[in-house]
Amino acid sequence: MPRVVVKQYSRPKIDVLIATLTFLKVIFTQLIDRVIPPNELATRTLILAHRRELVVQAADHCKRAYPEKEIEIELGNSHAKGTADITVASVQSITSGERIQKFDPQLYKLVLVDEAHHIVSPTYLKVLEYFGLRPHKKDAPALVGVSATFSRFDGLKLGSAIDHIVYHKDYVDMIHEKWLCKVIFTTVKTNANLSRVRKQKTGDFQLSSLSEEVNTKETNELVVRAWMAKALERKSTLVFCVDLQHVFGLTATFREFGIESRFVTGNTAKKERSDTLEAFKNRAFPVLLNCGVFTEGTDVPNIDCVVLARPTRSRNLLVQMIGRGMRLYPGKENCHVIDFVAALETGIVSTPTLFGLDPDELIDEATPEDMRKRKERKEHEERVKKGLNDTKPNVGSVRSLAAPDQVTFTDYDSVDDLIEDASGERHIRGLSTYAWVQVGDNRFILSAQNGDYLQVRLDDENQQWRVFYTQRIPAYASTKAPYMKPRVIATSELFEHALSAADTFAAEAFPHNFISKAASWRHLSASDPQLSFLNRIRGENNKLKEGQITKGRAADMITKIKFGARGRYQQQVSQRRTKKKAHEKVMKMREREEVRVGPLCDTGIEVQACKEL
Repeated sequence: MPRVVVKQYSRPKIDVLIATLTFLKVIFTQLIDRVIPPNELATRTLILAHRRELVVQAADHCKRAYPEKEIEIELGNSHAKGTADITVASVQSITSGERIQKFDPQLYKLVLVDEAHHIVSPTYLKVLEYFGLRPHKKDAPALVGVSATFSRFDGLKLGSAIDHIVYHKDYVDMIHEKWLCKVIFTTVKTNANLSRVRKQKTGDFQLSSLSEEVNTKETNELVVRAWMAKALERKSTLVFCVDLQHVFGLTATFREFGIESRFVTGNTAKKERSDTLEAFKNRAFPVLLNCGVFTEGTDVPNIDCVVLARPTRSRNLLVQMIGRGMRLYPGKENCHVIDFVAALETGIVSTPTLFGLDPDELIDEATPEDMRKRKERKEHEERVKKGLNDTKPNVGSVRSLAAPDQVTFTDYDSVDDLIEDASGERHIRGLSTYAWVQVGDNRFILSAQNGDYLQVRLDDENQQWRVFYTQRIPAYASTKAPYMKPRVIATSELFEHALSAADTFAAEAFPHNFISKAASWRHLSASDPQLSFLNRIRGENNKLKEGQITKGRAADMITKIKFGARGRYQQQVSQRRTKKKAHEKVMKMREREEVRVGPLCDTGIEVQACKEL
């Protein structure tokens, strides 16, 4: 592993988030002696983590890095005295009862948070408040967070606890720079119907509901057969399952096919888990299955194959699962990630989406570079279709499905076709439980009953997704303007994160029954006022009739009209007219440049003359 150099930070610059991947423990343990104390008494360090494995790993790293220091653990039945040089604590344990009271904040120079994307949860904020870090008090300890995932599925801002990022390196770049091993990806299409799977409040799939759909004999046999076809020679395969039942079912299927496999779950006894993991590290058996155990902080560098048998709607979780196989290890050439994917409408996040490809796109043993090239080729095709300059730079790095050159409107023969087209909502409604409507290229609207609305839109200048909240001005207000100035709610480079932030805000600001895509009223027949509004812009021969469309579809169509469908159609007509004129001009120029030669030798005399010439 390359040498990590961490400079000494002065006090004003220390409230930071360091986002990297597998060498986080090395970095943050090296930080401890480089932080300047606010006073002579403040010499101690507190390290916070949210899982037992992370606490134990951090303590082990500290013992190796600082053998001369006193190191204690605050975890479950292990109670620290509160006087050690370094205390590694489970956030659940330190906030239990009065246990936090034995730690004097004035004696601490540094609070380190492992897996810092959890830092805005109530338990972490309680600790930060106790140590004078929320709000920040004079002479409070420095706060440093480390994480491979500096975003949250619910869109909540880490900035409420972390000031800024001082270092970040994308995992794809780390592969090229040989911090991580090479990875090849294969996706396998399953017949699992995830549209029936219920969602958690966080937006990801509900595990028990997901397990019922994927833990079937057909799907489990598909997983094992695909592994045997693609990874039979791999020495250490880690399989991610949904829940205990899925672990049991898939383990039994591997064994039925003669593959030695074992499993570890959250219920596995501590010693048994340790023994199983040690045997797996020593390559005593080829396949280890788990559920919810190895997504964060697991150090098993020999893993050379990761099987994603657990579909997810969380990009963070997907990256964490893939990351388990990206550690360098002697003799390990690469890690093969086999991803079992389902339909686009369910809003799943799969390995293709990490590279801006359609989740439904199947790939076979593709490297990150292969997928980047495929994405660039698709972007080129999209630009050609839209008549854009092919040399337009592609700003940004790896993007999600809804990147600038991915979600677009096509040309329409009439404004009615544009309004009725529902293809733009296909992906966003797979990701969200709300009835978002696409009203333009990379522009989505969610309206409330009172006229307020949220907008998720791509800012072309800096290639960031922005979420705007616009409120309608009450009728009694002394102004002619219908709306207040839009307010920015969130920004993100990734579409999914911006949408999550918008959904989190909408859940508080808008009535659920009005914005839910599953609301019962959406399935009723369109009302007379809705039909009247729509028919005012439709031709006499294209009037909508009672019972022809639902209230939900009518509401979506009205939203498209209110937010510029007619103007967009006229713009498309104008662009097509301009292209047609340009094409005709080029054809006329070619005609003028073309030299036409008629018959030269019609008579015998002319033939002789031609020969003489």
